[in-house]
Amino acid sequence: MPQLSNNREVQHLADLELLARQVVEGFITGLHQSPFHGFSVEFAEHRLYNNGESVKNVDWKLMARTEKLFVKQFEEETNLRCYLMLDTSSSMNFPDKGLSKMQFSVYAIASLMYLFKKQRDAFGLCLFSDKIDWLSRARSTSTHLFYLFAELEKMYNQPKAQSQTDIAGVLHHIAEDIHQRSMIILFSDMLENGMDDEKADALFAALQHLKHNKHEIIIFNVTDKKKELDFDFDNRPYHFVDLESGEEMRVHPNEIKADYLTALNTWRHKLQLKCAQYHIDLIDANIHSGFEKVLKSYLIKRNKMM
Repeated sequence: MPQLSNNREVQHLADLELLARQVVEGFITGLHQSPFHGFSVEFAEHRLYNNGESVKNVDWKLMARTEKLFVKQFEEETNLRCYLMLDTSSSMNFPDKGLSKMQFSVYAIASLMYLFKKQRDAFGLCLFSDKIDWLSRARSTSTHLFYLFAELEKMYNQPKAQSQTDIAGVLHHIAEDIHQRSMIILFSDMLENGMDDEKADALFAALQHLKHNKHEIIIFNVTDKKKELDFDFDNRPYHFVDLESGEEMRVHPNEIKADYLTALNTWRHKLQLKCAQYHIDLIDANIHSGFEKVLKSYLIKRNKMM
């Protein structure tokens, strides 16, 4: 358990936990009030009863309300093993004003962890750029949750400068290091591989390696949709800086927009086709659209696996 150096860090952790709790509880309330209410949202302390097992832990009060048999679930029980992978390369620090892709991902991951904890699912965290910087075991305790929140807080407060990413190499390592069938949830802008056929092929080989080892995969493609996908800039010259390499370019956006969008959409289409081929869930996560889509996409995947 890391030692917190001052009251400010304790407050930051409390804020992260509060935000995660508010996001998850609001999401669950929304599910109850929507056509998705059929999802297993009684996951905090229960699971569905399986025919033939002992009835000693059946929650009869819940059965009276739902007309379904649920079994009370205890701390040591684990339904699923999830590993959350966060790309910490410098491109995730975009934009430099307002909520960045890194900050959005930290909040989304914290919310998923809080959800995992309520479901009694084991969860671990991997922070990576061009290599794995930090990797935890998968556990389901409150102490573990707070421990991982502390690591997320460090990343939130100390983003990397001019660091590149090697998703393919990291995924190959994860495929070999995590032996049990797990759910791998990747948060990345997925831009580093897009303009290079060799890097794209390496990424697809790594994803295939994970699937070969029986892991389920969700990729949250984190973007600032307006700036990165639509390339919507004011009609004036800009000074663009590559956050990973430091390369600079002064250009009018209208002069390069058509070529940029063609290259980007070609890459996105290729990625979509490969993910569909490997039965990988690829979800666009716009940093300005909130966290509901992230949580709902995970819950849909989880219910398919149950």
